[in-house]
Amino acid sequence: MSRKKILVIEDEIGQLTMVAKRLKGAGYDVVGARDGLSAVSTARKEQPDLVVLDLGLPGGDGFVVMQRLQTLLSTATIPIIVVSSNDPAQSEEPSKRGGAVAFLRKPVDFEKLLQIIAESIGTPEPSP
Repeated sequence: MSRKKILVIEDEIGQLTMVAKRLKGAGYDVVGARDGLSAVSTARKEQPDLVVLDLGLPGGDGFVVMQRLQTLLSTATIPIIVVSSNDPAQSEEPSKRGGAVAFLRKPVDFEKLLQIIAESIGTPEPSP
């Protein structure tokens, strides 16, 4: 069985590296994208099991990315977790209406993130 793959879409390289490192440490394969345009093409190419999405992106904000992923047949069923520094009062409901399964505020609570990922796609396969 192949390992579960997560696409992390985050424009800040330090944040992307930190999230990817924690997810890899938890047993997931991770691919990254740093802007809206590459995020959609990476999702189409890589077919991740789940997307962790920042809202503040160059080349199409997170809401645009969500809308594009939802309308493409090959990516429409991929669960999306929004992780953002935006005010939840302004961004949480629009994120969920846009298709996100959860909204988490930065700085990321990794235990909560891993719990939501496990609920959405299951836990990673143990390494042989």
